[in-house]
Amino acid sequence: MKPQLPAPLEKELDHVCRFFRKHYPGVRLYLVGGAVRDMVMGREIYDLDIECFGIDPESFDAAMHRLGAKGVGKSFFVYKYGHLDIALPRIERKVGKGHRGFAVELAKDTKEASRRRDFTMNALMLDLRSGEIVDHWGGLNDIQKRLIRVVDSEKFMEDSLRVLRAMQFSARLKFRIEAASRDLMCRMDLGDLTPERIFWEFEKMFNAPWLHYGLFAMIDLKISEKILGLEIGRRAFFTMARHMQKARRLEDTAMRPYYFLFVLSTDLHRSALKLCEAIHTPNVYKKILTWQKRVPHRITDRFLGALSLRFPLRQWLGIYADDVKERAVRLGIYDRQFDPGIRPADLLEEGYSSRALGKELRRRILEAVRHRFGAVS
Repeated sequence: MKPQLPAPLEKELDHVCRFFRKHYPGVRLYLVGGAVRDMVMGREIYDLDIECFGIDPESFDAAMHRLGAKGVGKSFFVYKYGHLDIALPRIERKVGKGHRGFAVELAKDTKEASRRRDFTMNALMLDLRSGEIVDHWGGLNDIQKRLIRVVDSEKFMEDSLRVLRAMQFSARLKFRIEAASRDLMCRMDLGDLTPERIFWEFEKMFNAPWLHYGLFAMIDLKISEKILGLEIGRRAFFTMARHMQKARRLEDTAMRPYYFLFVLSTDLHRSALKLCEAIHTPNVYKKILTWQKRVPHRITDRFLGALSLRFPLRQWLGIYADDVKERAVRLGIYDRQFDPGIRPADLLEEGYSSRALGKELRRRILEAVRHRFGAVS
């Protein structure tokens, strides 16, 4: 199988393959990890990971310098060449706390090297010489079944971040989690995760197309309890899942990262700010989510009109609610804010000042909203 790649990636990969064929003909190159999974699934590929078998570390370092690749990392060098990460196959053993507490050594064969991967779909390897896919763990079958399954239980439990990876992969790929893998992940403690690592995985889910799959995984793997402090029942799940599916179809993609937490805080009547703090979001999340209005039980035209004083309603995270988009378009406030035509300068000319000016300005703006949008929808 030959990977279908964007032109820049294909050019870089071709150069690396020709370089090794010419200068190190005994080395075998394998494409590994998510790129092979995405190639099998027909998904777009943005970067590549290559492992080099049949070369010792000293010769590998010399080869990378000769290629012009840049070394990254400290314990077991990975080299970067354009959009390619090139490394030696390795085994990782847990020897200390945290995600840095691993001892690394050279792997002897492809099965040993692929055992360190988290899920079978990510343990596939593509032999760049023969074009054959190496599948030691049944990853191809799991991809066909749209299944997330752990490669090696013992290795998997060495890094608790992998539980959050299962959640975001479920949302990105529309995959379900295999039962035994689910039971394993539910038993794992997540208390050792750093704030940065927690947010990185949640952020990937926030930008995924299948948010309700991520929501189910978050609940089912007990991430919602362990990290967010939330116990979410069956009825609440179905309500939120429906809202997340509707939000997925909306046009303003710039607001996509914020829908998951907005739906969660709105439907569960929880503080959006506290949810942000629980997963350590950047301040932009807190700013946007606290500026937004929750979806009320009854959405009147007047409510929509008042909200459009702040921003066009296409930027309201509650725009997914039943028929709100259609009403906003009809009212002329979907793509633009409502201008009540009230200016502070006019009130100054009328003699208002200080606190009285602010009070009268607010009264007239609200009167303009009532006049334009009425009392009820």
